[in-house]
Amino acid sequence: MRCPSLLIFLPTVSGRPSSVVRRLVIMNKRSSGILLHISSLPSPCGIGDLGPAAYRFVDFLAETRQHLWQILPLNPTDLAHANSPYHSSSAFACHALLISPEILVTEGLLDPEALMETASFPREKVDFPAIVSFKKTVLEKAYRKFKSSHPQGEFLQFCSAQGHWLQDFAFFMALKCHFQGRVWTDWPPEIRDRRPELLEELRQKLLSEIEKHCFQQWLFYKQWFNLKNYCRSKGVRIIGDIPIYLIHDSVDIWIHPHLVKLDREKRPLAVAGVPPDYFSATGQYWGNPVYDWDQLRRTHYAWWVQRAKHNLTLFDFVRIDHFRGFVAYWEIPATEKSAVHGKWVKAPVDEFLQTVLKEIPADAVIAEDLGFITQDVKDVIQRFNLPGMKILLFAFGSDLPTNPYVPHNHIPHCIVYTGTHDNNTIRGWFEHELSPEDRRRLFQYLGHETPAHEIHLALIRLAMMSVANWVVFPIQDLLGLGQEGRMNKPAVTEGNWQWRLQENQITPDLKQKLLEMTEIYGRAR
Repeated sequence: MRCPSLLIFLPTVSGRPSSVVRRLVIMNKRSSGILLHISSLPSPCGIGDLGPAAYRFVDFLAETRQHLWQILPLNPTDLAHANSPYHSSSAFACHALLISPEILVTEGLLDPEALMETASFPREKVDFPAIVSFKKTVLEKAYRKFKSSHPQGEFLQFCSAQGHWLQDFAFFMALKCHFQGRVWTDWPPEIRDRRPELLEELRQKLLSEIEKHCFQQWLFYKQWFNLKNYCRSKGVRIIGDIPIYLIHDSVDIWIHPHLVKLDREKRPLAVAGVPPDYFSATGQYWGNPVYDWDQLRRTHYAWWVQRAKHNLTLFDFVRIDHFRGFVAYWEIPATEKSAVHGKWVKAPVDEFLQTVLKEIPADAVIAEDLGFITQDVKDVIQRFNLPGMKILLFAFGSDLPTNPYVPHNHIPHCIVYTGTHDNNTIRGWFEHELSPEDRRRLFQYLGHETPAHEIHLALIRLAMMSVANWVVFPIQDLLGLGQEGRMNKPAVTEGNWQWRLQENQITPDLKQKLLEMTEIYGRAR
């Protein structure tokens, strides 16, 4: 198995981590990389994970001189929320489904026969219900073996180092199981409202279940930081992703109800979304409770500061999803069923960013500035010198000469993407979404007509040519996949987040083409 010996790396949120300070990739160097979520990696265990295929993917990045690997949020997902990584029960915990059973076998925490069931899993997509059941069984076996025959000093050290979030998360998950999965506002009022004496009584009753969740987080963090260290040894840096909002049924809101706008029963008063836009004629109704910025200000944004620090121990850089929500956000009354009847509400963005960026390096933050972007959002991004995103699939409309996404209008301090996890693939877009007029403009811009089976390389080449210091493209675009390779379709609740890479799709010819483009456009360094 291609992975280093396991090293214990216990991140801390106190002070500025040296792993962040000593970033070798900086925004003023020309670099390129690939967007591929962990769950999309090849693996015999039904879902991509932190095992051998992840290390082989890092080798591929290094061989083709790619210095950036962008992923989606690592936080736990839930079947109830269609397994979206942007709808999680915790802002600090990571997803136990991404733990590698193969590594657990090499560590002696699993017997090899525990993996026999994996032969029945599909390789081309994630069957989430089946994987949730399988991983629950596997992790239960690993926990029992750990308790019976392994030293526990490193585990206890991890629990102590991560105490600012770990015990609350593990207790919350144990309570969710105890109350048959009900939303925390449907728990008995004394538990919902966190009466100390009753909480302690339940905590003692659920100690074993709490420890299991702590154990799973330890396994994930150990595997994650070994992979991150391997990336660093290969000159690859990781771009993580921070969803702006929490779901209501999350440990963070149970512990910190002041974070968001709630009624007396601690149910949302207002929820987030976006108005009608490119992706949806009726907008998007996300359903996440919106922040109570007055209350956040009174705490000096402490929760957000802690969250930002924590993420910059996990990643080298972070993309903040829906950045415009820090300037003004679309607030929808919780009684509404769609996003149409919302309103824009301003947030104290300058004070907020000044507070957070005193604690983390500003050059580690990427602003996701897509959607309905007004001048005040652009002004904030410029004022704080944050790199934004330029999407090539948005570049070829009737305003092409002045379109900010078209390459001749790019600036060095930005990141160019062919598309994101929310877009169709290049080929899917070209074959099913591009209007005849936009296709004509695309060909005029390229200087020639290009067939569907070559259009992905033409647009990747355009991105590589850009003056933008960083270029990132989804692996599906590099492979030239059609719309069957799409990761997510906004406003559609089924069939998302399931796509997986097949190991044989990365061919020697593809590696050579990518390496040549990376070198000729000065991104190999």
